[in-house]
Amino acid sequence: MVRIGLLGCGNIGKLIAAKSGSCCEIVAAYDRHDDRRKAIAEGTGAIACENFSEMFKLDFDVLVEAASISGAQAYAKDALSSGKDLVLLSVGALADPTFRVGLLKAAEEGDALLRIPSGAIMGLDNLKIGSISKLRRLLLRTTKPASVLGCDVAEKQCVYRGPTAEAIKRYPRNINVAVSIALAAETEVEVEIWADPAADSNTHEIFAEGEFGHALMRVENIPCPDNPHTSYLAVLSVLALLQNYNKRLRVGT
Repeated sequence: MVRIGLLGCGNIGKLIAAKSGSCCEIVAAYDRHDDRRKAIAEGTGAIACENFSEMFKLDFDVLVEAASISGAQAYAKDALSSGKDLVLLSVGALADPTFRVGLLKAAEEGDALLRIPSGAIMGLDNLKIGSISKLRRLLLRTTKPASVLGCDVAEKQCVYRGPTAEAIKRYPRNINVAVSIALAAETEVEVEIWADPAADSNTHEIFAEGEFGHALMRVENIPCPDNPHTSYLAVLSVLALLQNYNKRLRVGT
């Protein structure tokens, strides 16, 4: 069973901890909020660390980042350069090409792996064909409750249409999937974000067209308890990644 350090003990971290028993052992937990890290420690037997330096001295294999883009920017490089693998949930941080290149350099220096969970969508593995077979079009259409996006609209409305980099700047807590898709396919993604006052779930639709043919993937996600910005599927994808981390048989592209 893989041994992890958990960076970020908020709603997502709590869900990972609650279901961690079958897929990983949480050795260390760090969050800038004292009560959060102590709650994780009490529930899992992990050591509640007062700072990242203390956490870094402990013996674990993988750092699971469940904090924020700013948290990833602050600590990810140090983890990778020291030889610890990194599972990055705040994939929006990789929209910055300078930061992305720096992370990959740190991973090379530390002989470590940078892993991106599939997150709140399906079909991410097959989008990797974009690196070897031309995709003529790749569109992500995301629809979320208007309140989640901070929009005051009376009816369903498109509030953003444009490239991934700008989308993650405007909606850093809501559109990480666009960055994951762009990284997997190695091509630019058209992004549409729709605010719907009648919606009670987060919906992602991916339209892909290329030499392989056409594909449409649609996922209607139940939001995480206490965190409507994040889909529960995103948490489950992290747990699945950890459960299969060291397996000899791996299914999928």
